Amino acid sequence: MKKISDHLAALALICLVGSGTAGAAETGTAAYYSDVFQGRKTACGDRYDKNALTAAHNRYPCGTRIRVTNLENDKSVVVVVNDRGPSTPGRIVDLSRRAARELGFLKQGLARVKIEVVSKPKAR
Repeated sequence: MKKISDHLAALALICLVGSGTAGAAETGTAAYYSDVFQGRKTACGDRYDKNALTAAHNRYPCGTRIRVTNLENDKSVVVVVNDRGPSTPGRIVDLSRRAARELGFLKQGLARVKIEVVSKPKAR
């Protein structure tokens, strides 16, 4: 019985973590960082660079590469998670200014997006 319960526990863990695996997707609202954050330290220890392709996400580990697709125009970009956020309820990701520009929502400020994990960070 112990072996069966161990397998069930492992399966439950896989199901809980499943949204962070390569290919898993989530949809929601994206925003982008204000220029006021330029040069400030991120939760992952990097300096925010509005011209880099980076993002803030609350669940994915630092270094995770995610594809963000604007559902309005089907443009997509791959960014690296280097911060925690967003802190605004209802949003699933904050993007660098460059990423928002490439996705075509600088003027609107917000976009409905799909996020897919491309790769997890390499072990250090």
